[in-house]
Amino acid sequence: MQKAKKNRSLAEKINVMRASVMGANDGIVSVAGIVIGVAGATNSNYAIFLAGIAGMLAGTISMAMGEWVSVSTQRDTERMAIAKESAKLDKNYDEEFEFIKNKYQATGITEELAVKATNEMMAGDAIDTAVRERYGFNPKEKTSAIAAALASMISFPTGSLLPLLSITLFPENIKLISTVIAVVIALVVTGYTAAALGNANKLKAVIRNVVSGLLTMVVTYGIGLLFAH
Repeated sequence: MQKAKKNRSLAEKINVMRASVMGANDGIVSVAGIVIGVAGATNSNYAIFLAGIAGMLAGTISMAMGEWVSVSTQRDTERMAIAKESAKLDKNYDEEFEFIKNKYQATGITEELAVKATNEMMAGDAIDTAVRERYGFNPKEKTSAIAAALASMISFPTGSLLPLLSITLFPENIKLISTVIAVVIALVVTGYTAAALGNANKLKAVIRNVVSGLLTMVVTYGIGLLFAH
């Protein structure tokens, strides 16, 4: 029981960290694109700041609601899968047993060993075992929709502050390049962190993150120039 609580706690923490990192990353890219685009159209710090604040507020609400809906939908789907598997075990236990046994046997072990393993696993917790083997998730690992939403609600505006403050506080002659440099550095950090959390290739993740951010700023700046007075 203690082990299950620890596993659940770790899963929840990782989910909140993921939401925080992605929220900050989206805040950086989204608001950087907005303020760089407006800066391409006007030199007015007031207009740039106002557009950035609007983007920050809209993005904060959107990200928080998006995380809440996404995680809630995932939880609903998992609950339905658990209920469905519970009904299957009640009506046709042997069929589910055979499915799990065949899955174990497909890994290369003998039928005798597969039967023994299935018996032991099903005796421990039949529903959890059946759900994990048929649907690919652990019923004991639960994520909180509210925690993910709060993490995004905090991290998105936090990430947004970097490009917003850079574009408005740096001197006129260097504010664009300073903002781009600040954003690139921030995207390196968030890209690396996201890859570390997901055990992915860190270099590829950083490159993808930086390229997407630079592309966003180039496109929005170009659009801003089209409307420049």
